[in-house]
Amino acid sequence: MTTIAPAAPSRNGTRPPAPATRRRASGITVAAVLGAFIVAGIFAFIALDFTGVKLEKSLISAQRFFARMVPLDFSEPDELLRLTGVTLAIVISGTAVAAILSVPVAYWAARNTSPQPLLRWIGRGVTVLARAFPELILIIMLATMFSLGSLPGILAIGLHSVGMVGKLFADAIEQIDEGPRTAIRAAGGTKLQEFAAGILPQVAPSWIATVLHRNDINLRGSAILGYVGMPGLGYELSASIQRLDYKRAIAVAIILFLLCVAMELISMGIRRMVLRRGKVSSTSPSAWQRVRSPLVGWTAAAAVIASAIVAQPAWGDFLTVWSVLPQRIAAFFPLSTGDYTWPQVFTMLWDTVAIALAGTLIGVVLSGIVGSFAARNVAPSGAVHAVSRLVLLVVRGIPELILAIVLILVTGLGGSAAALALGIGTVGLLGKLLADSIEEVDPGPERALSAVGATRPQVYFSATLPQAAPAIVGHAFYALDGNVRAATVLAVVGAGGVGQAMFTAAQLSKYNVVATFALLVIGVVLAIEAIAAFLRRLLAQ
Repeated sequence: MTTIAPAAPSRNGTRPPAPATRRRASGITVAAVLGAFIVAGIFAFIALDFTGVKLEKSLISAQRFFARMVPLDFSEPDELLRLTGVTLAIVISGTAVAAILSVPVAYWAARNTSPQPLLRWIGRGVTVLARAFPELILIIMLATMFSLGSLPGILAIGLHSVGMVGKLFADAIEQIDEGPRTAIRAAGGTKLQEFAAGILPQVAPSWIATVLHRNDINLRGSAILGYVGMPGLGYELSASIQRLDYKRAIAVAIILFLLCVAMELISMGIRRMVLRRGKVSSTSPSAWQRVRSPLVGWTAAAAVIASAIVAQPAWGDFLTVWSVLPQRIAAFFPLSTGDYTWPQVFTMLWDTVAIALAGTLIGVVLSGIVGSFAARNVAPSGAVHAVSRLVLLVVRGIPELILAIVLILVTGLGGSAAALALGIGTVGLLGKLLADSIEEVDPGPERALSAVGATRPQVYFSATLPQAAPAIVGHAFYALDGNVRAATVLAVVGAGGVGQAMFTAAQLSKYNVVATFALLVIGVVLAIEAIAAFLRRLLAQ
């Protein structure tokens, strides 16, 4: 008969904690951390003063604003069409740069392909730092090194996007079937052949979907480029607001919104086609399916080439930038807070974090409602499911900067309007992620409760929500660190916080002050990512 020996005591004579005890301790820790963030979010919401008196004043401002914005000014359609083409060209070119740079970064960062541990840490470090850098900071830094034009915008989009695209590329590589790669290696294939024939065919559908998704995100964020002198619709929007031409500004904002929705729909269709093609099928593809994939590939290549031509980046700057690069880098040192004291700096930093916390709190609450009804296993009817998904799609197409501009112009609330804009903007992506996570739960517990007569709310709160909770926590923290970066960017339209001080310092060429504030923002984002990773490890136990 086999006997089970008791767990060996540790060196200090005590036995290791039982799994149930560890899970209980992990649950308490997770609850405490989440509770602290919820309390901080509520405090931030209160601090931003969403009071009835302030909202009443904002209604008066809204009436005046709407009276000044009609009729909308869509004059000079040829110029608007040209600006639309330039905006698309910069975004597509920047996303293409990110896709190219992310391949070697992902190869180094993936555990199963990295040549050595040091390169893996470098690859992972690049993705983390690139994600932590707010776009505004990158644009300001690159604008000091290159001449004004599309090139700084393309590089800023590309370098920032490497964070997300490179990480997801690396995750996809780590999940491949090692069989084909091992067979190629056994046959004497080179590393390049292993990658091209053993890895790339497996991860290509996922990579294409990731790049398309990132392109949608980059288009929504492209409005910020105009505020630092980059050409396109963002510049027209910024110039219109500066001259108080709200009829033109709102017209440009509507064009940007429609452009984002159209791009989202196109990307969604291509992603579905590519991911469906990536799955194993028992039937042979039709003639149209065999032609369609190469056609899409050649069309995408043509779009990238056309974008590079339309954007007209000053490629010659790469030949001259090296002579001024040391001088430009030296301008960011020594670090300084300028005319601000450290208490003032931390107050401004808290203002930025408060906007992000309040916006995330609003977004989580709204996403919990809309995202739940967007899940097939929760929605009471197909119509509710379809309408909820449509709401998420439309909201996802609204750039946060555009929403913040409109709300600040309409209400004059400043930081409160920025938090509200982030909250509404968060619903688009977070609601979709929550809906997808809820749809992926094990249906067994739901069916068991339904079988004994449980109501829909009882099934949701007892079976569905507990299973989706770990994913929901991860998605919420992903939204929070994104909102910290976004709150920094929204400062250019009067949201306040450390981003506004950073933008002012950049206008005065005080780049060492910009660098100081940038490091503080990056530190906050990295701290949030570290907390999120810590909670994910606890929830996985």
